[in-house]
Amino acid sequence: MGGQASMIVTVTVNPALDVTYHLPALSPGESHRVDAPIARAGGKGVNVARVLDSQGFSTLALSTVGGLTGKQFAADLAGSGVPHELVRVASETRRSIAFVTDNGDATLFNERGTGLAAEEEAVFVAALRDGSAQASVVVVSGSLPPGTSSEFLGELIGACAQLPVIVDTSGSLLLDAARAGAHLLKPNAEELVQATGLTDPLAGARHLTELGARAVVVSLGEEGMMLALQGDPVVRRARLPEPLVGNPTGAGDAAVAAFASAIHRGELLTESDPSDALRRAVAWSAAAVLAPVAGEIDPAHTHLIHDVILTTEPMQ
Repeated sequence: MGGQASMIVTVTVNPALDVTYHLPALSPGESHRVDAPIARAGGKGVNVARVLDSQGFSTLALSTVGGLTGKQFAADLAGSGVPHELVRVASETRRSIAFVTDNGDATLFNERGTGLAAEEEAVFVAALRDGSAQASVVVVSGSLPPGTSSEFLGELIGACAQLPVIVDTSGSLLLDAARAGAHLLKPNAEELVQATGLTDPLAGARHLTELGARAVVVSLGEEGMMLALQGDPVVRRARLPEPLVGNPTGAGDAAVAAFASAIHRGELLTESDPSDALRRAVAWSAAAVLAPVAGEIDPAHTHLIHDVILTTEPMQ
């Protein structure tokens, strides 16, 4: 696996060909006439890599690929210019279909995907172990397909040796990632409740840090984001004065890209004040809402960052 030293490696085990339709309004049970959709290689880790690449960071997108949909996926990724390494698997690459209306509502249909065979899991872990030798930080994003072995996520984190690892996933995998020593977890509020059973985001974040995560960022929708650091007596919250209208499907991925860039620069998980990293994440996330498709951020992020409101409170 080639690549420049100190790059950011993103990992997408369950990628998708993202198909996005734009239409004035969506009426269930009705027939809609629409323009041809935008179809491109996606999955959360691929979207993170796209954002990082667009902002000038050396990155490598590691992903599985398979079947006819996988051929479309591979062709689009090759045309994007984003450096990547694809591990061929037998199962068909899934699709994620979004219907985005003029008022910014997005209705998503995400195929689940198919689990990897044991030998495919081993090949993928080996590819990550090879690539992590060139990395400053590793991002493991998205779901794992049904049928994936229970040890696989821990094996991915372990393959990165002592590198900082960001994990953006959901369900019990969040707990597994914390126990496996992930440095930063990024659930949204609903995912945090599902994983921990705790309705208070601060309590849920604290639970994940107690399990072993160094940092937890919780996406709170219109209320912005919350950052809790293991052993830090202060929790930080950041938001824009007003929410933006647009396509929210890539907002979380843009935030993850911002945190990866901050760790890459030494601005997070160090002795440095993490406030600037949190502000950038809110700005990039908001700028992604203004972009037409996931994996892009609007240039507005350069001024949005100055509008971010940051507050602190005790980590009780």
